[in-house]
Amino acid sequence: MRFSALKILAQGLRGNTGWAPHWRDPEPKDQYDIVIIGGGGHGLSTAYHLAREHGLRNIAVLEKGYIGGGNVGRNTTIVRANYFLPGNSEFYSHSLKLWEGLEQELNYNVMMSQRGVINLFHSDGQRDAFVRRGNAMINQGDDAVLLDRDGVRKLVPYLDFDNGRFPIYGGLLHPRGGTARHDAVAWGFARGADQRGVEILQNCEVTGIDVEGGVVRGVQTSRGAIRAKKVAIVVAGRSSQVAAMAGMRLPVESHVLQAFVTEGLKPVIDHVISFGMGHFYISQSDKGGLVFGGDIDMYASYAARGNLPIVEHVMQAGMTLMPMIGKAKVLRSWGGIMDMTPDGSPFIDKTDIDGLFVNCGWNYGGFKAVPASGHCFAHLIATGRHHGAAAKFRLDRMKTGVGIMDEEGTGAQHNLH
Repeated sequence: MRFSALKILAQGLRGNTGWAPHWRDPEPKDQYDIVIIGGGGHGLSTAYHLAREHGLRNIAVLEKGYIGGGNVGRNTTIVRANYFLPGNSEFYSHSLKLWEGLEQELNYNVMMSQRGVINLFHSDGQRDAFVRRGNAMINQGDDAVLLDRDGVRKLVPYLDFDNGRFPIYGGLLHPRGGTARHDAVAWGFARGADQRGVEILQNCEVTGIDVEGGVVRGVQTSRGAIRAKKVAIVVAGRSSQVAAMAGMRLPVESHVLQAFVTEGLKPVIDHVISFGMGHFYISQSDKGGLVFGGDIDMYASYAARGNLPIVEHVMQAGMTLMPMIGKAKVLRSWGGIMDMTPDGSPFIDKTDIDGLFVNCGWNYGGFKAVPASGHCFAHLIATGRHHGAAAKFRLDRMKTGVGIMDEEGTGAQHNLH
């Protein structure tokens, strides 16, 4: 079934009784060519591109819960390509281009809104850093506009420009950046993969990975053993735990990142705005809620919930940046489990176990990476070669120190990224 305006009108007149399920609910087979552990955005994108780009069909995506219930549904929906370092810059540029054609490709409304991302700066040093970043973005083929104080005020006049501690000097505008509906992205990729023959197995938790003689043979699950020629680990904050099932120790720590949304309000924030002195970022959803977040909770955890000091920290940063939100009621909050690497950049690579692949370490960049992550990971699984856009996301950079991509310049400490 293809979506169209005519189809929506017809279904509305029929009481919406004619819609078919977006994807099947099959029973697991004994064996697949490829098993993807993790039914989040990255795993489903990988399955979709394996089927679409490489013609592979005998694929299973294993999700321990339900589609859209993990990190892909626990983020602040931001899409951008304003990275600085070689390796990251070309990858996120590639991802943004895929985002821009995603709805047409999937025939699914992921509510992509290129409303623009504004990164504020509050000192001469920060201005110089954003000038360099903006030039790198333009050289990469993306867009960047340096705004002075008056330029920022013209776009977002409701900010506190004269704050005594953090006066606003200007900002870097990334016009093609914006937001997308997080769970719709998962549903769109799931539907697209299923249409191409991929089997999506929900409530199918992986409990073990079978390795014989240095070669992966399959997985053990809550729904029985499944043999496979290739196994891909794409489980975000659970990466270390799942890799340990194969005897691997990944250079990844898991931390909680909280996010918040207010009651629905009239349209007031047209852009995504990032506070340069508090790691605070905010946008407004199509339903009117202000969606915002800040720092991770700074301690390793697998719990999808956060602590109150960070709640207070985020609220303080929001009030410092835009006091007007002080009377908005916070409707709900949630926590996503972030897989943090020592240099703040991800891994898309083969492992030392033949047939076992890993995709993890997305830090704060997971959602915006979904289309390109799946595209590049599928290329690696299908061909055995790294895609050019993800060629530097290798595990061995942690062993050799060559190719480290410390985007924030904060050193090799997981919780600082």
